[in-house]
Amino acid sequence: MLNVNETLARIRTQKPLVHHITNWVTIYDCAQITRCSGALPVMAHAPEEAADMTAIAGALVLNIGTLTTELVRSMIASGRTAAGRGTPVVLDAVGAGATPMRTSKCMEILEAVDVSILKGNSGEIATLAGVSAEVKGVESVSVEGEIEPIARDLARRSSSTVVVTGKEDIVTDGARTFVIGNGHELMGRVVGTGCMISSVIAAFAAVSRDLTLAAAEAVLFYDIAGELAAERAGGPASFKSLFFDVLDRLEGEVLNERQKVRIHES
Repeated sequence: MLNVNETLARIRTQKPLVHHITNWVTIYDCAQITRCSGALPVMAHAPEEAADMTAIAGALVLNIGTLTTELVRSMIASGRTAAGRGTPVVLDAVGAGATPMRTSKCMEILEAVDVSILKGNSGEIATLAGVSAEVKGVESVSVEGEIEPIARDLARRSSSTVVVTGKEDIVTDGARTFVIGNGHELMGRVVGTGCMISSVIAAFAAVSRDLTLAAAEAVLFYDIAGELAAERAGGPASFKSLFFDVLDRLEGEVLNERQKVRIHES
Protein backbone atom coordinates (compact mmCIF):
# COMPACT_ATOMS: atom_id res chain seq x y z
CA MET A 1 0.00 0.00 0.00
CA LEU A 2 1.25 3.48 -0.87
CA ASN A 3 1.41 5.85 2.10
CA VAL A 4 0.12 8.95 0.33
CA ASN A 5 -1.00 10.69 3.52
CA GLU A 6 2.50 10.86 4.95
CA THR A 7 3.96 12.55 1.87
CA LEU A 8 0.91 14.80 1.50
CA ALA A 9 1.35 15.99 5.08
CA ARG A 10 4.96 16.98 4.32
CA ILE A 11 3.84 18.97 1.27
CA ARG A 12 1.19 20.83 3.23
CA THR A 13 3.61 21.57 6.07
CA GLN A 14 6.69 22.51 4.02
CA LYS A 15 4.82 24.22 1.13
CA PRO A 16 7.63 23.72 -1.42
CA LEU A 17 7.94 26.11 -4.34
CA VAL A 18 7.34 24.40 -7.70
CA HIS A 19 8.78 26.32 -10.64
CA HIS A 20 7.02 25.76 -13.97
CA ILE A 21 8.21 26.53 -17.47
CA THR A 22 5.02 25.29 -18.96
CA ASN A 23 2.16 25.20 -21.40
CA TRP A 24 0.32 28.50 -21.97
CA VAL A 25 -2.92 26.59 -22.64
CA THR A 26 -2.99 25.15 -19.11
CA ILE A 27 -0.78 27.50 -17.10
CA TYR A 28 -3.53 28.69 -14.74
CA ASP A 29 -4.74 25.15 -14.09
CA CYS A 30 -1.20 23.99 -13.30
CA ALA A 31 -0.78 26.84 -10.83
CA GLN A 32 -4.12 26.09 -9.17
CA ILE A 33 -3.59 22.35 -8.89
CA THR A 34 -0.16 22.96 -7.33
CA ARG A 35 -1.79 25.20 -4.74
CA CYS A 36 -4.55 22.66 -4.07
CA SER A 37 -1.90 20.01 -3.46
CA GLY A 38 -0.39 22.19 -0.75
CA ALA A 39 2.66 23.44 -2.66
CA LEU A 40 3.34 26.92 -4.03
CA PRO A 41 3.43 27.55 -7.80
CA VAL A 42 5.54 30.00 -9.76
CA MET A 43 5.79 30.45 -13.52
CA ALA A 44 8.98 32.18 -14.72
CA HIS A 45 9.69 31.64 -18.41
CA ALA A 46 12.10 34.44 -19.37
CA PRO A 47 15.68 33.30 -20.04
CA GLU A 48 16.87 36.26 -17.95
CA GLU A 49 15.34 34.90 -14.71
CA ALA A 50 14.27 31.29 -15.21
CA ALA A 51 17.44 29.73 -13.78
CA ASP A 52 17.43 32.12 -10.82
CA MET A 53 13.86 31.10 -9.97
CA THR A 54 14.81 27.44 -10.16
CA ALA A 55 17.60 28.10 -7.66
CA ILE A 56 15.01 28.81 -4.94
CA ALA A 57 12.51 26.10 -5.93
CA GLY A 58 11.93 22.65 -4.52
CA ALA A 59 11.10 21.15 -7.92
CA LEU A 60 11.05 22.14 -11.59
CA VAL A 61 8.40 21.29 -14.20
CA LEU A 62 9.29 21.52 -17.89
CA ASN A 63 6.29 21.21 -20.24
CA ILE A 64 6.73 21.48 -24.02
CA GLY A 65 3.03 21.90 -24.82
CA THR A 66 3.39 25.36 -26.37
CA LEU A 67 6.92 24.92 -27.61
CA THR A 68 9.25 27.72 -28.74
CA THR A 69 13.01 27.77 -29.23
CA GLU A 70 13.38 30.48 -26.58
CA LEU A 71 11.37 28.42 -24.11
CA VAL A 72 13.73 25.48 -24.62
CA ARG A 73 16.69 27.75 -23.81
CA SER A 74 15.02 28.67 -20.52
CA MET A 75 14.26 25.03 -19.82
CA ILE A 76 17.83 23.90 -20.37
CA ALA A 77 19.30 26.72 -18.28
CA SER A 78 16.85 26.01 -15.47
CA GLY A 79 17.36 22.26 -15.73
CA ARG A 80 21.10 22.63 -15.36
CA THR A 81 20.61 24.84 -12.31
CA ALA A 82 18.29 22.22 -10.83
CA ALA A 83 20.86 19.46 -11.44
CA GLY A 84 23.54 21.47 -9.68
CA ARG A 85 21.33 21.80 -6.62
CA GLY A 86 19.89 18.29 -6.60
CA THR A 87 16.42 19.64 -7.38
CA PRO A 88 13.99 17.18 -9.03
CA VAL A 89 13.11 17.92 -12.66
CA VAL A 90 9.84 16.72 -14.20
CA LEU A 91 9.70 16.77 -18.01
CA ASP A 92 6.23 16.56 -19.57
CA ALA A 93 6.82 15.45 -23.16
CA VAL A 94 3.58 16.90 -24.54
CA GLY A 95 3.13 15.94 -28.18
CA ALA A 96 6.52 14.27 -28.64
CA GLY A 97 6.16 12.31 -31.85
CA ALA A 98 3.60 14.66 -33.40
CA THR A 99 6.17 16.80 -35.27
CA PRO A 100 9.91 16.54 -35.91
CA MET A 101 10.61 19.78 -34.02
CA ARG A 102 8.70 18.66 -30.95
CA THR A 103 10.47 15.32 -30.85
CA SER A 104 13.94 16.76 -31.47
CA LYS A 105 13.55 19.52 -28.86
CA CYS A 106 12.38 17.01 -26.30
CA MET A 107 15.44 14.86 -27.03
CA GLU A 108 17.63 17.97 -26.78
CA ILE A 109 16.27 18.66 -23.30
CA LEU A 110 16.82 15.05 -22.26
CA GLU A 111 20.41 15.17 -23.46
CA ALA A 112 21.18 18.51 -21.76
CA VAL A 113 19.26 18.11 -18.50
CA ASP A 114 19.33 15.45 -15.79
CA VAL A 115 15.59 14.73 -15.92
CA SER A 116 14.38 13.01 -12.76
CA ILE A 117 10.86 12.13 -13.91
CA LEU A 118 9.78 11.83 -17.54
CA LYS A 119 6.03 11.90 -18.07
CA GLY A 120 3.89 11.34 -21.15
CA ASN A 121 1.13 9.30 -22.70
CA SER A 122 1.95 5.97 -24.32
CA GLY A 123 2.66 7.48 -27.74
CA GLU A 124 4.95 10.17 -26.37
CA ILE A 125 6.91 7.76 -24.19
CA ALA A 126 7.21 5.18 -26.98
CA THR A 127 8.51 7.86 -29.36
CA LEU A 128 11.22 8.88 -26.91
CA ALA A 129 12.10 5.22 -26.40
CA GLY A 130 12.66 4.86 -30.14
CA VAL A 131 9.57 2.71 -30.67
CA SER A 132 7.14 3.29 -33.52
CA ALA A 133 4.06 5.23 -32.34
CA GLU A 134 1.42 7.57 -33.73
CA VAL A 135 0.72 10.82 -31.90
CA LYS A 136 -2.03 13.11 -33.19
CA GLY A 137 -1.52 16.57 -31.70
CA VAL A 138 -1.12 15.71 -28.04
CA GLU A 139 -3.14 12.47 -28.12
CA SER A 140 -1.67 8.99 -28.37
CA VAL A 141 -3.21 7.03 -31.26
CA SER A 142 -1.16 3.82 -31.36
CA VAL A 143 2.03 2.19 -30.10
CA GLU A 144 3.92 -0.75 -31.57
CA GLY A 145 4.23 -3.12 -28.63
CA GLU A 146 3.29 -3.23 -24.95
CA ILE A 147 3.91 0.07 -23.19
CA GLU A 148 4.93 -1.30 -19.78
CA PRO A 149 8.16 -3.00 -20.94
CA ILE A 150 8.87 -0.04 -23.22
CA ALA A 151 8.61 2.30 -20.22
CA ARG A 152 10.77 0.05 -18.04
CA ASP A 153 13.47 -0.11 -20.68
CA LEU A 154 13.43 3.67 -21.18
CA ALA A 155 13.66 4.22 -17.42
CA ARG A 156 16.72 1.99 -17.20
CA ARG A 157 18.43 3.60 -20.19
CA SER A 158 17.71 7.16 -19.06
CA SER A 159 18.27 6.55 -15.32
CA SER A 160 15.00 8.34 -14.63
CA THR A 161 11.51 7.55 -13.42
CA VAL A 162 9.07 7.19 -16.32
CA VAL A 163 5.37 7.95 -15.87
CA VAL A 164 2.92 6.82 -18.55
CA THR A 165 -0.63 8.14 -18.29
CA GLY A 166 -3.56 6.27 -19.78
CA LYS A 167 -6.45 3.99 -18.84
CA GLU A 168 -4.04 2.56 -16.30
CA ASP A 169 -1.13 4.75 -15.24
CA ILE A 170 2.39 3.31 -15.08
CA VAL A 171 5.25 4.57 -12.90
CA THR A 172 8.59 2.81 -13.23
CA ASP A 173 12.30 3.21 -12.58
CA GLY A 174 13.08 0.04 -14.53
CA ALA A 175 13.26 -2.12 -11.41
CA ARG A 176 10.00 -1.22 -9.65
CA THR A 177 6.81 -0.68 -11.60
CA PHE A 178 3.58 0.67 -10.13
CA VAL A 179 0.43 0.13 -12.23
CA ILE A 180 -2.37 2.36 -10.96
CA GLY A 181 -5.94 1.53 -11.88
CA ASN A 182 -7.66 4.48 -10.25
CA GLY A 183 -9.07 7.47 -12.12
CA HIS A 184 -12.15 8.18 -14.23
CA GLU A 185 -12.86 8.65 -17.94
CA LEU A 186 -14.02 12.24 -17.32
CA MET A 187 -10.41 13.15 -16.59
CA GLY A 188 -9.57 12.51 -20.24
CA ARG A 189 -12.35 14.84 -21.42
CA VAL A 190 -10.98 17.90 -19.59
CA VAL A 191 -8.19 19.85 -21.29
CA GLY A 192 -5.20 20.15 -18.98
CA THR A 193 -5.45 17.06 -16.80
CA GLY A 194 -2.27 15.69 -18.37
CA CYS A 195 -0.38 18.88 -17.63
CA MET A 196 -1.79 19.20 -14.11
CA ILE A 197 -0.64 15.74 -13.07
CA SER A 198 2.96 16.80 -13.72
CA SER A 199 2.52 19.67 -11.24
CA VAL A 200 1.26 17.28 -8.57
CA ILE A 201 4.12 14.86 -9.26
CA ALA A 202 6.58 17.75 -8.81
CA ALA A 203 4.98 18.74 -5.50
CA PHE A 204 5.41 15.19 -4.18
CA ALA A 205 8.95 14.94 -5.55
CA ALA A 206 9.93 18.19 -3.84
CA VAL A 207 9.53 16.64 -0.38
CA SER A 208 10.72 13.08 -1.12
CA ARG A 209 14.00 11.24 -1.56
CA ASP A 210 12.51 8.26 -3.40
CA LEU A 211 11.27 9.96 -6.57
CA THR A 212 9.73 6.83 -8.08
CA LEU A 213 7.65 6.24 -4.97
CA ALA A 214 6.76 9.95 -4.85
CA ALA A 215 5.57 9.87 -8.47
CA ALA A 216 3.43 6.81 -7.81
CA GLU A 217 1.91 8.42 -4.72
CA ALA A 218 1.20 11.62 -6.64
CA VAL A 219 -0.52 9.77 -9.48
CA LEU A 220 -2.62 7.75 -7.03
CA PHE A 221 -3.61 10.90 -5.10
CA TYR A 222 -4.56 12.63 -8.35
CA ASP A 223 -6.52 9.67 -9.70
CA ILE A 224 -8.51 9.12 -6.51
CA ALA A 225 -9.43 12.81 -6.51
CA GLY A 226 -10.66 12.33 -10.08
CA GLU A 227 -12.83 9.40 -9.05
CA LEU A 228 -14.40 11.31 -6.18
CA ALA A 229 -15.06 14.41 -8.30
CA ALA A 230 -16.61 12.32 -11.06
CA GLU A 231 -19.14 10.84 -8.64
CA ARG A 232 -20.80 14.27 -8.36
CA ALA A 233 -20.05 15.81 -11.75
CA GLY A 234 -22.57 16.27 -14.55
CA GLY A 235 -19.94 16.72 -17.25
CA PRO A 236 -16.47 18.14 -17.96
CA ALA A 237 -17.13 21.68 -16.70
CA SER A 238 -18.58 20.71 -13.35
CA PHE A 239 -15.97 17.96 -13.01
CA LYS A 240 -13.12 20.46 -13.27
CA SER A 241 -14.46 22.66 -10.47
CA LEU A 242 -15.20 19.67 -8.26
CA PHE A 243 -11.77 18.21 -9.00
CA PHE A 244 -10.00 21.27 -7.58
CA ASP A 245 -12.25 21.22 -4.49
CA VAL A 246 -11.78 17.51 -3.84
CA LEU A 247 -8.03 17.55 -4.35
CA ASP A 248 -7.68 20.57 -2.04
CA ARG A 249 -9.31 18.69 0.84
CA LEU A 250 -8.34 15.09 0.09
CA GLU A 251 -6.61 13.18 2.88
CA GLY A 252 -7.21 10.38 5.34
CA GLU A 253 -8.41 6.80 5.11
CA VAL A 254 -10.08 7.23 1.71
CA LEU A 255 -6.58 7.35 0.17
CA ASN A 256 -5.94 3.87 1.58
CA GLU A 257 -9.37 2.37 0.98
CA ARG A 258 -9.61 3.27 -2.73
CA GLN A 259 -6.13 2.21 -3.85
CA LYS A 260 -5.98 0.05 -6.97
CA VAL A 261 -2.23 -0.51 -7.33
CA ARG A 262 -0.22 -3.43 -8.66
CA ILE A 263 3.52 -3.50 -8.00
CA HIS A 264 5.90 -5.40 -10.27
CA GLU A 265 9.58 -5.83 -9.49
CA SER A 266 12.25 -6.92 -11.94
